[in-house]
Amino acid sequence: MEISNLIVAHCVDGRVLKGITQDFSPNRGLFHLQPQGDNARAVELRFKHLKALFFVSSLEGDPTRQDLPGFVAGPVETKLGKKIAVRFRDGELICGYTLSWAPDREGFFLFPADSTGNNQRIFVITAATVEIKAGPAAELLVQRALSAQQQAAGPASPGERPPGGTGSPA
Repeated sequence: MEISNLIVAHCVDGRVLKGITQDFSPNRGLFHLQPQGDNARAVELRFKHLKALFFVSSLEGDPTRQDLPGFVAGPVETKLGKKIAVRFRDGELICGYTLSWAPDREGFFLFPADSTGNNQRIFVITAATVEIKAGPAAELLVQRALSAQQQAAGPASPGERPPGGTGSPA
Protein backbone atom coordinates (compact mmCIF):
# COMPACT_ATOMS: atom_id res chain seq x y z
CA MET A 1 0.00 0.00 0.00
CA GLU A 2 1.31 3.42 -0.96
CA ILE A 3 1.38 6.00 1.84
CA SER A 4 -0.79 8.97 0.91
CA ASN A 5 -0.60 12.71 1.58
CA LEU A 6 -4.40 12.89 1.29
CA ILE A 7 -5.66 14.11 4.65
CA VAL A 8 -8.88 14.67 6.52
CA ALA A 9 -8.30 17.12 9.36
CA HIS A 10 -10.73 16.98 12.28
CA CYS A 11 -10.66 20.25 14.20
CA VAL A 12 -11.54 20.59 17.89
CA ASP A 13 -14.39 22.94 16.93
CA GLY A 14 -16.02 20.19 14.86
CA ARG A 15 -14.95 21.34 11.39
CA VAL A 16 -13.63 18.74 8.95
CA LEU A 17 -11.20 19.84 6.23
CA LYS A 18 -10.09 17.62 3.34
CA GLY A 19 -7.16 17.99 0.98
CA ILE A 20 -3.47 17.30 0.44
CA THR A 21 -0.44 18.22 2.53
CA GLN A 22 3.14 18.51 1.35
CA ASP A 23 4.70 19.92 4.52
CA PHE A 24 3.33 17.94 7.48
CA SER A 25 5.86 17.02 10.16
CA PRO A 26 4.95 15.48 13.55
CA ASN A 27 7.75 17.58 15.09
CA ARG A 28 6.38 20.93 13.94
CA GLY A 29 3.04 22.22 15.20
CA LEU A 30 1.93 23.76 11.91
CA PHE A 31 1.47 22.66 8.31
CA HIS A 32 -0.64 23.47 5.24
CA LEU A 33 -3.63 21.73 3.70
CA GLN A 34 -4.41 22.32 0.02
CA PRO A 35 -8.16 21.74 -0.50
CA GLN A 36 -9.33 20.17 -3.74
CA GLY A 37 -10.44 22.58 -6.44
CA ASP A 38 -8.80 24.84 -8.99
CA ASN A 39 -9.09 28.10 -7.06
CA ALA A 40 -8.83 26.70 -3.54
CA ARG A 41 -6.20 28.41 -1.40
CA ALA A 42 -3.97 26.53 1.01
CA VAL A 43 -5.06 26.63 4.64
CA GLU A 44 -2.57 26.88 7.50
CA LEU A 45 -3.37 24.41 10.28
CA ARG A 46 -1.92 24.33 13.79
CA PHE A 47 -1.93 21.31 16.08
CA LYS A 48 -3.60 23.32 18.86
CA HIS A 49 -6.74 23.61 16.69
CA LEU A 50 -6.84 19.94 15.70
CA LYS A 51 -8.23 16.77 17.21
CA ALA A 52 -6.63 14.36 14.74
CA LEU A 53 -5.30 14.18 11.23
CA PHE A 54 -6.41 11.19 9.15
CA PHE A 55 -4.12 10.13 6.30
CA VAL A 56 -6.52 8.39 3.91
CA SER A 57 -6.59 6.39 0.68
CA SER A 58 -9.48 8.46 -0.68
CA LEU A 59 -10.95 11.84 0.29
CA GLU A 60 -14.43 10.55 -0.57
CA GLY A 61 -14.30 7.59 1.80
CA ASP A 62 -17.28 5.23 2.02
CA PRO A 63 -20.28 6.78 3.81
CA THR A 64 -22.02 3.37 3.99
CA ARG A 65 -19.12 1.68 5.77
CA GLN A 66 -19.54 0.70 9.41
CA ASP A 67 -16.32 0.68 11.40
CA LEU A 68 -15.55 -2.40 13.42
CA PRO A 69 -15.38 -1.59 17.14
CA GLY A 70 -12.40 -2.38 19.30
CA PHE A 71 -9.30 -4.23 18.19
CA VAL A 72 -10.90 -6.74 15.79
CA ALA A 73 -9.26 -9.58 17.76
CA GLY A 74 -5.79 -8.30 16.93
CA PRO A 75 -2.60 -9.33 18.73
CA VAL A 76 -1.18 -7.32 21.64
CA GLU A 77 1.81 -6.24 19.55
CA THR A 78 2.50 -6.13 15.80
CA LYS A 79 5.12 -4.66 13.47
CA LEU A 80 3.02 -1.45 13.74
CA GLY A 81 3.60 -1.31 17.49
CA LYS A 82 1.65 -1.93 20.66
CA LYS A 83 -2.11 -1.75 21.02
CA ILE A 84 -3.40 1.69 21.92
CA ALA A 85 -6.87 3.04 22.64
CA VAL A 86 -7.62 6.76 22.49
CA ARG A 87 -10.72 8.46 23.87
CA PHE A 88 -11.17 12.03 22.66
CA ARG A 89 -12.82 14.92 24.50
CA ASP A 90 -15.82 14.65 22.14
CA GLY A 91 -16.32 10.99 23.13
CA GLU A 92 -14.92 9.33 20.00
CA LEU A 93 -12.91 6.18 20.60
CA ILE A 94 -10.12 5.09 18.24
CA CYS A 95 -8.24 1.80 18.49
CA GLY A 96 -5.01 0.83 16.82
CA TYR A 97 -1.29 0.33 17.11
CA THR A 98 1.55 2.77 17.70
CA LEU A 99 5.31 2.83 17.83
CA SER A 100 5.58 6.43 19.01
CA TRP A 101 3.18 7.32 21.84
CA ALA A 102 4.65 9.14 24.81
CA PRO A 103 2.49 11.23 27.20
CA ASP A 104 4.76 14.27 26.92
CA ARG A 105 4.63 14.49 23.10
CA GLU A 106 2.29 16.84 21.25
CA GLY A 107 1.00 14.03 19.05
CA PHE A 108 1.69 10.54 17.72
CA PHE A 109 0.85 8.24 14.83
CA LEU A 110 -1.69 5.48 15.25
CA PHE A 111 -2.29 2.71 12.71
CA PRO A 112 -5.99 1.71 12.81
CA ALA A 113 -6.86 -1.71 14.21
CA ASP A 114 -9.35 -2.14 11.37
CA SER A 115 -6.95 -2.20 8.42
CA THR A 116 -9.76 -2.63 5.87
CA GLY A 117 -10.93 0.98 6.16
CA ASN A 118 -9.98 4.18 4.35
CA ASN A 119 -7.63 5.37 7.10
CA GLN A 120 -3.98 4.49 6.47
CA ARG A 121 -2.69 6.16 9.64
CA ILE A 122 -3.91 8.78 12.08
CA PHE A 123 -1.93 11.53 13.76
CA VAL A 124 -3.57 12.01 17.17
CA ILE A 125 -3.19 15.37 18.93
CA THR A 126 -2.61 14.48 22.59
CA ALA A 127 -4.27 17.66 23.94
CA ALA A 128 -7.57 16.66 22.25
CA THR A 129 -7.78 13.43 24.26
CA VAL A 130 -9.12 12.58 27.70
CA GLU A 131 -7.66 9.10 27.99
CA ILE A 132 -4.95 7.08 26.26
CA LYS A 133 -4.07 3.53 27.23
CA ALA A 134 -1.46 1.24 25.72
CA GLY A 135 -0.90 -2.51 25.88
CA PRO A 136 -3.34 -4.60 27.97
CA ALA A 137 -4.81 -1.42 29.52
CA ALA A 138 -5.99 -0.44 26.01
CA GLU A 139 -8.25 -3.51 25.87
CA LEU A 140 -9.77 -2.57 29.23
CA LEU A 141 -10.46 1.00 28.08
CA VAL A 142 -12.19 -0.28 24.94
CA GLN A 143 -14.31 -2.78 26.88
CA ARG A 144 -15.33 -0.09 29.38
CA ALA A 145 -16.13 2.49 26.66
CA LEU A 146 -18.11 0.06 24.47
CA SER A 147 -20.05 -1.20 27.48
CA ALA A 148 -20.95 2.38 28.47
CA GLN A 149 -22.02 3.17 24.87
CA GLN A 150 -24.18 0.04 24.71
CA GLN A 151 -25.87 0.87 28.02
CA ALA A 152 -26.56 4.43 26.85
CA ALA A 153 -27.97 3.20 23.52
CA GLY A 154 -30.23 0.58 25.06
CA PRO A 155 -30.71 -2.96 23.79
CA ALA A 156 -29.42 -3.62 20.27
CA SER A 157 -31.50 -5.20 17.54
CA PRO A 158 -30.47 -8.71 16.50
CA GLY A 159 -27.50 -8.53 14.14
CA GLU A 160 -26.76 -4.89 14.93
CA ARG A 161 -23.16 -3.92 15.62
CA PRO A 162 -22.37 -2.12 18.86
CA PRO A 163 -21.41 1.54 18.60
CA GLY A 164 -17.77 2.57 18.54
CA GLY A 165 -15.10 2.16 15.96
CA THR A 166 -11.66 2.86 14.71
CA GLY A 167 -12.21 6.42 13.63
CA SER A 168 -13.95 7.17 10.39
CA PRO A 169 -13.06 10.54 8.88
CA ALA A 170 -15.92 10.70 6.38
